[in-house]
Amino acid sequence: MRKLTVLLIALVLLPPSAVFAAASGMAVYQKACGFCHDSGVAGAPKLGDKVAWKERLGKGIEGLSESVLEGKGAMPPKGGNASLSEAEVRAAVEYMVEQSK
Repeated sequence: MRKLTVLLIALVLLPPSAVFAAASGMAVYQKACGFCHDSGVAGAPKLGDKVAWKERLGKGIEGLSESVLEGKGAMPPKGGNASLSEAEVRAAVEYMVEQSK
C-alpha cells in the first residue's frame, strides 16, 4: 500500500508532459521495439538488461535516438517502422533507458 501511495504522489507531482512521455514511450516500445528488444533478436539489447545497456547508456538519449533514427547493425532506421516520428523515437528511447538503468 505504501508503494502505491508513493507512486500516486509522484505522478501527481510530475508535470503532465512527463507522465505522457512515459506512457507514450511504453506504447511506442510495445508497438515498434518490443519484438526485438524483449527477446534479444539479432543482438538487440534486451529491455532491462543492465549489462547489455551499460555501454550504450553512455551515448545519452540524443545519441541513442540518432542510432534508432539512422539504424544500427541489424536494426533498420526507426526499427523498421518508417511512420514513427522523431518524438516517438525519443519517447521509446527514454522509456528503454529508464527500464535499463
